[in-house]
Amino acid sequence: MRDFPDLSRRALRDSGYSMKAAARAMNYDVAYLSRVLNGKQKPSAKLAQSLDALVNAGGALAVIVLNPDDESRVARSAAQPSRLDAGTVDALVGVLAAYRRLDDAAKPESVIPATMEQMREVTRMLKGARGTHRDSLAEVASEWVQFAGWMFAQVRNDGEAVQLLNDALELADEIGNGTLAAQALNFKGYIARRQNRPQGIARWYAAAANTPGAHPAQRIGDYLQAAAGMAELGEKESALRLVEDAERLTDKAAALPPPDTAYWLTPSFNRLNMGLCTLALGRYSEAVDHLRTGLAGLPDELRDAPWSWEHKDALRRAIEAA
Repeated sequence: MRDFPDLSRRALRDSGYSMKAAARAMNYDVAYLSRVLNGKQKPSAKLAQSLDALVNAGGALAVIVLNPDDESRVARSAAQPSRLDAGTVDALVGVLAAYRRLDDAAKPESVIPATMEQMREVTRMLKGARGTHRDSLAEVASEWVQFAGWMFAQVRNDGEAVQLLNDALELADEIGNGTLAAQALNFKGYIARRQNRPQGIARWYAAAANTPGAHPAQRIGDYLQAAAGMAELGEKESALRLVEDAERLTDKAAALPPPDTAYWLTPSFNRLNMGLCTLALGRYSEAVDHLRTGLAGLPDELRDAPWSWEHKDALRRAIEAA
């Protein structure tokens, strides 16, 4: 895959490794590593795993390198999208999952270029796709576009992010996938929060919570974040009603695993959303408890993810106000 060299170079740079230092640390010939990182030679599975471990990518870099069968299958489908098969879709799902994991470990700026290249290729493939597997590819395309929007939102390129999220929403609606549609709307709420626009926060998170087909765990988080927006607008009673809506879904969400497209939506993660909500409501001691518990409950690979910085800052503000 063309993205592996670019992602690996950027990950090494972000981790403070020169090519020579990385070669020494992994006990590899620097000339071989140079050929791989410049796209002149495909990496072995062992090298991909070694690079992954060196930069703490959580297995994501290794998964991006497709096995020969999957690589040939994807290449055939890319050349003739009308002959798309299930194996191609499965391979692309795996690559996308790796990118999502990479987002938890790497700087967004380092992942965006390869993300955009992959997104363009998948959406190009979708235009020519036919047959029974087209809708499955459309789901992958919607998630790729949505993920690209999320990445741009993190680096505050809000205009590009919103356009991509709108495109992702259209793709999700085309195939009737409420989970993906709700997630795209959720990310628009995130942008509004970064812009300090409480009306937008309340609007987009409420829209996400009430999207047909949204997962209960999504709806809990969206109701809580919509409540935070309402609280910032001074609409305390409306905010509390939204909190009650979220609490009524707790048992239902606990009985279901998080959706694959939003794997992070665990009870611990929604404690973070409750923390943001109680902070906006001025219940500072509760906010401290929720945010501390939520951050402590994150898996090790997520605790230093760039998106977690917002919650750490919220915890600091809650402690100061308590």
